[in-house]
Amino acid sequence: MTTQEILKSAKEAKKMMCNISSEKKNNALYRMADALIEHKQDILDANNEDMEYARDVVSEIMLDRLALSSERIDSMADGIRQVASLPDPVGKIIDSFVRPNGLKISKVTSPMGVIAIIYESRPNVTSDAAALSIKAGSACILRGGKEAHKSAQAIVDAMKQGLLRAGLPENAIELVQDTTHTSADELMRARGYVDLLIPRGGKNLIRHCVDNAIVPVIETGTGICHIYVDKAADQDMALNIVENAKCSRPSVCNAAEVCLVHKDIAHEFLPALKERLVTNRYENPIELRLDEKALEIIEGEAASPMDFDTEFLDYIMGIKVVDSLEEAIQHIREHSTGHSDAIITKDHEASAKFLAQVDSAAVYVNASTRFTDGGEFGLGCEMGISTQKLHARGPLGLDELCCFKYVIEGDGQIR
Repeated sequence: MTTQEILKSAKEAKKMMCNISSEKKNNALYRMADALIEHKQDILDANNEDMEYARDVVSEIMLDRLALSSERIDSMADGIRQVASLPDPVGKIIDSFVRPNGLKISKVTSPMGVIAIIYESRPNVTSDAAALSIKAGSACILRGGKEAHKSAQAIVDAMKQGLLRAGLPENAIELVQDTTHTSADELMRARGYVDLLIPRGGKNLIRHCVDNAIVPVIETGTGICHIYVDKAADQDMALNIVENAKCSRPSVCNAAEVCLVHKDIAHEFLPALKERLVTNRYENPIELRLDEKALEIIEGEAASPMDFDTEFLDYIMGIKVVDSLEEAIQHIREHSTGHSDAIITKDHEASAKFLAQVDSAAVYVNASTRFTDGGEFGLGCEMGISTQKLHARGPLGLDELCCFKYVIEGDGQIR
């Protein structure tokens, strides 16, 4: 199917999707999850083909985002089941009141319609996006990157079988076949067909969508995430958090890219941090990019100005020594992408000030930034992390994928 044919097909599917009961949607989701497990080998075979194609095209760390395993497919199926177990976001009464003239006015959640998502080389996004769209009563158009196209196709083929078994239209999930920029541009201009467009990927993709789309867009942001280790920090806790935030999966958007350290503890903390992230890591030691003050304390590579404005998505981390909490907050204001930022401290006054003045989608006290995730927030899974302020912010779960309408009930009132 061409992209235009897919747009028309999804528009037809949304007519049915908006009227489907919670029970029927949940049954479809459980059947979609079962179909992923049934077709696990087909999906793995397709993923192996994608991996072979991408091996000489993308970096090793980006291959990790593309790779599927039996366990990751099980996790994808579990994510779909978790979405099924959540309350239906459609038809909830947000507010209700009666006017003096007797009109009863209710604000009620309603399906978005057709949700399109443009993403790159993460096959699990395929199942997450489809599951959330179905539960939210919408049709879903998926446009993945060429590196993951075979994997995405195998996943979509399996999920379509689940939809058919549940009596839902298979065109409620569509995968765009054209992986060139042309199809992405077609989705951006699909007024009257696409009700919401979500770009999920690198900063160039996101910026292109925001600058060029004429359909509504939710901007999911890149993650230049900071951890500020305050002078009142529990340093053992800080070491554990920084290691987790940087090393557990550096290729994702909630991984920490910059560590800010208060000058009063820098001479004690930085050598311990280097030992944890560099000396004692025999696999994938972290390359530390150090500002002038940090270089006076530990050896490493001197940071360039761009190192504090770069989403590395790699085993690299910027380190800066700051004179105060206020300087840390100011640095975050100037360099953060508004995704996730954290403070490590035992000082409640410092944490309160940090929470009040750091204006990011997720702001942490004494915890890893790696928790900025739909599953970890109890949302089942997510469409992405919104760093904008209108309509939705943070992990995009079911509630954020719904609109609302006013329902007015009268008894013959005229104006």
